[in-house]
Formats: sequence, C-alpha cells, structure tokens
Amino acid sequence: MHYLLVLTLSAAPALADPAVVEDISATRSDEGWRFSVTLAHGDTGWDDYADGWRVETPDGEVLGRRELVHPHVDEQPFTRSLSGVAIPAELDEVHIRASTSVEGWAETTVTFPLPR
Repeated sequence: MHYLLVLTLSAAPALADPAVVEDISATRSDEGWRFSVTLAHGDTGWDDYADGWRVETPDGEVLGRRELVHPHVDEQPFTRSLSGVAIPAELDEVHIRASTSVEGWAETTVTFPLPR
C-alpha cells in the first residue's frame, strides 16, 4: 500500500516594512516652524511606498502633516519639508511619525528636541 503525504504550507505573513525617519531639522520663523524630514523605505512602486510623515505633540496631537503623493523608488533616502507648523510655546520637543501606503502610520515616533 502506498501513502501519499501532502503537506500544506501556509504563507508566512509579510514582514512589516515601516518607513524609517533618518534625519530631522527644524527652523522657526514668523510664519511658524519649518521641518525637513529624511525618510528611508523600500518603496517598490505604487503598491508600497512611504506616503507621509507628521509632527505631533508628545501626547499625540497632530500639529502638521506632510503628504507624499508618489513613490520614491530611485531616490532613497529622501527629504521633504513642511512649513507653517504652529508649535505651542510650552513645548520643547515634538515627535515625528512616518507612514506607508501598506502599513499606515507607524506605532513608534522619533522624538525631536526643538532648537531654541
């Protein structure tokens, strides 16, 4: 008698590929703060790319958001800026949170001490 052993392998879930905040700079002017954020991500095209970053207070209030409207497959890492961000005077730090089209907003943030 012959037995046929069939193994069914389920696909493992894809590993998370969050965007990484590599650098942050900020300057203050009369119009508010200007942030420049450098992101790195394994953009593959329209199906998976870094699609934004935002400036938050330490308790998670969003102060400004920079939408990224296209993939940066051949430009890694890349830097984009956002001007006119109003930061409450009592804050001495903000948090930057990145987003991707697949993962959404990252669970973690990068703390940025505001230059005074």
